[in-house]
Amino acid sequence: MAGAWRPASGGATFPVRDPSTGEVLAEVADATPEDGIAALDAAVAAQEGWASTPPRTRSDILRRAFDLAHEHEDDLAALMTLEMGKPLAESRGEVAYGSEFLRWFSEEAVRISGDYRTNPEGTGRGIVLRRPVGPVYAITPWNFPLAMATRKIGPALAAGCTVVLKPADLTPLTTLFLVELFRRAGLPDGVLNVVPSRDAKALSEPIIADRRLRKLTFTGSTPVGSALLKQAADNVLKTSMELGGNAPLLVFDDADLDEAVAAAMQAKFRNVGEACTAANRFFVQEGIADAFTAALSAKVEELRIGRGTEDGTTIGPLIDDRAVDKAAGLVDDAVQRGARLVTGGERVDRPGTFYTPTVLDQVQPGSDILTTEIFGPVVSITRFTTEEEGIRLANDTEYGLVAYAFTTDFRRGQRLAERLETGMLGLNTGVVSNAAFPFGGVKSSGLGREGSHEGLEEYLESVYVLTPDPFAA
Repeated sequence: MAGAWRPASGGATFPVRDPSTGEVLAEVADATPEDGIAALDAAVAAQEGWASTPPRTRSDILRRAFDLAHEHEDDLAALMTLEMGKPLAESRGEVAYGSEFLRWFSEEAVRISGDYRTNPEGTGRGIVLRRPVGPVYAITPWNFPLAMATRKIGPALAAGCTVVLKPADLTPLTTLFLVELFRRAGLPDGVLNVVPSRDAKALSEPIIADRRLRKLTFTGSTPVGSALLKQAADNVLKTSMELGGNAPLLVFDDADLDEAVAAAMQAKFRNVGEACTAANRFFVQEGIADAFTAALSAKVEELRIGRGTEDGTTIGPLIDDRAVDKAAGLVDDAVQRGARLVTGGERVDRPGTFYTPTVLDQVQPGSDILTTEIFGPVVSITRFTTEEEGIRLANDTEYGLVAYAFTTDFRRGQRLAERLETGMLGLNTGVVSNAAFPFGGVKSSGLGREGSHEGLEEYLESVYVLTPDPFAA
């Protein structure tokens, strides 16, 4: 923090483990609440100077950070694979995707604009200024340790906000290296401060309660997000929350089967299924259900389980034992309620936390897997008859982050876009995330948007100034 690496004030560290072996990769400083306030002190001290830094300078620093991320692609990918488990090819994909937020917002930094207009009465002129909201506390999850950080750091720095960043304790190494790259890019001391900790609650409470903090951004589960919103309410903090998902994937009879299967594999198994955007609930129309299930299951059985660093691995470990227990429990419950286990459904007998890619067909109403975010490599297929029924099933959830739908009927696609209760829709595609478009959900999936110019708005506030009519006598 404040431009220097330092141990935790209490001297404690915590281990970061490789989920494919259980071995300790490194020991990381375990920040205390006092460290959190010290980081906020640094951010507050740097806020005025960073806010007044020319937009082009902020832009250039973000662009240098983008270039450095690409120069160190192999290092970042290796760290991600070791601490999170995903195959190296996917980690490299995250470097490309995550760093794009730095390039995108480097370009947006110089395009922040205001307004000037005559009031309706003609008696004055209104000026609308945009300025940074102030110091930001950003809390990121373990599953995308680079991209979830850049999605918050990029717009915050572009807008002129300083940041205190709390990475997930399961995967802090990638984020720590990213922060080092920002230092090398010339970011002034105190603008970006990182505080890893095993006790997120104890660290966060005094930071959020401090009246100098003006913005809270969080990616994670809905229950934690809800608790953070309650804390943020005391000081009326500006908030953005990217919370849980339970994405439906609809396949209609007229879908292109090969296209739907290929996209479904991406939507489900990218990041080992450990993504808020992962397709959880597959709803397949009766006329194509047998063919789709057979074709998808064949592709699933081709997936190769292994350590992410091994050549040919397409499915790595889950993040920890709890994740394996959760996946196994959801599969067992669905089978007991009448689902047909097509393939998989087993723990893997090898070191690490692995679970076989699984396909369940004819999942019955009331199964836990229909209401619980899986966060694992498990496909849950339910069959439906009519478009109306498919939409009803898709919307039957408290969440609304993303949905996927496959149809060659353009008018049906338009109807789905207007009727599905979701913040994002992948229509005949299995990946929607892109720095140039607004990422976020509705209902219990969160508030605000990340990416695009909407993402920059989350870190700005408007100031309105009225002046008299300059032509008045």
